[in-house]
Amino acid sequence: MNFASLPSVDVAAVPSDGLVLDVREDDEWAAGHVEGALHVPMSDFVARFGEVTEAVAEGRKAYVMCRVGGRSAQVTQYLVQQGVDAVNVDGGMLAWDGAGRPMVTDNGTPAFVL
Repeated sequence: MNFASLPSVDVAAVPSDGLVLDVREDDEWAAGHVEGALHVPMSDFVARFGEVTEAVAEGRKAYVMCRVGGRSAQVTQYLVQQGVDAVNVDGGMLAWDGAGRPMVTDNGTPAFVL
């Protein structure tokens, strides 16, 4: 599968109750993330794959996100190959922020995209 055929959606198409899978690193997550997102850094992804399969167990679609879309495209490709219903979020967190979608931090400071 090449990235051109990868399932992807615009940030506006991510439902507010959708399962967002954030594959950015810890410092990026700490700066700002989607509330309720599942954080599994790409560097830990294979080791923590069980958390992802658990989250999508009820047939939920995973909306995979990173900063701009490169890492999430790789993770989406992997998930699709494993039979998981996953889509890459075009433009990642930069597009999410740019669209005015809400972001939070764990410590209550203003959220931003690192």
